[in-house]
Amino acid sequence: MNSNSDTRDKLALERTRLANERTFLAYVRTGLSLLAASAVLFQFFSSLNSYILVAWVLAACGLVVLCLGVYRFNDVRKKLNDRP
Repeated sequence: MNSNSDTRDKLALERTRLANERTFLAYVRTGLSLLAASAVLFQFFSSLNSYILVAWVLAACGLVVLCLGVYRFNDVRKKLNDRP
């Protein structure tokens, strides 16, 4: 019975690690989408100042999301690796 419990615990930990990776990829996808949107605004609407401001805000948000995703991924991974 103890062996079965150990196997379940290991599989649960592996599922949690995989969920952490999926979450990290979602952060990366969102950050890159925000950066791409800002690049489109810079490229096609550079003559309008209001769009330039929006593009800078989107670029800043994209970088914040990327940094937050990297920080969160590493934090959760460290906590999972510290478990016995």
